[in-house]
Amino acid sequence: MGMTPLEVIMELKQLKPELKNQKISYAGRLDPLARGVLLLLVGEEIKHKEKYLSLDKSYEFEAILGIETDTYDLLGLIQSLELKLVPINVNLIVNDFVNKYRGKQLQSYPPYSSKAVDGKHLFWWAKNKRLDEIAVPTREIEIFKFETVGMGEITLLKLEEKINREIALIHGDFRQNSILKRWEEFFAKYDRSEKLKTVKFNVTCSSGTYVRELVHQLGKEIGCGAVTIDILRTTIGDYSLKKSLKL
Repeated sequence: MGMTPLEVIMELKQLKPELKNQKISYAGRLDPLARGVLLLLVGEEIKHKEKYLSLDKSYEFEAILGIETDTYDLLGLIQSLELKLVPINVNLIVNDFVNKYRGKQLQSYPPYSSKAVDGKHLFWWAKNKRLDEIAVPTREIEIFKFETVGMGEITLLKLEEKINREIALIHGDFRQNSILKRWEEFFAKYDRSEKLKTVKFNVTCSSGTYVRELVHQLGKEIGCGAVTIDILRTTIGDYSLKKSLKL
């Protein structure tokens, strides 16, 4: 979590001196607050990068209900300082959502992503508040397996601690100061012992599927908003977390 692919490559070369002079690239990155399997290609294998980029992926992820951010995860500006009520029948809505989203479909790219539109990344259009000037692109994805692991709760205190701890890991300019200030304003309105509902999922999907976008759609269907609070990539093709080198 918090490491860029280039930082991972540098750490790998420190860990394995025999790779120090090797050319190393990566096939697919992770969101700044996501963690899990990252494929690194060494030497001649870099020529086959497209093959690795097209592999299916599996994730374990968790969403929190009643909150929205502009990035659809915790590294984003919270959109309202007011908590939205979660409906009583939320379990039914979540189950319907999971069943409905299996299979092939068109998925919009999240506004804070690196997809290029008119020569600029989508996140540029979003940061400059110019999304209304463009059509946000979509792509066809396929969800092969999608299931609810369970529902739970998190206190506002635990959420606040998680946000401060994880955003501190991020390097580079991701609007951290503005984001943390906005979160502070939100938490100041509530008793830290208050609890929010969470949902955990497992998904296996085609390359290019955005878990954050799935959670955003879930929030719209429930009607109270939802934010991704944890993403763990467990497999890329046949490459699994259990077989991965841990850094």
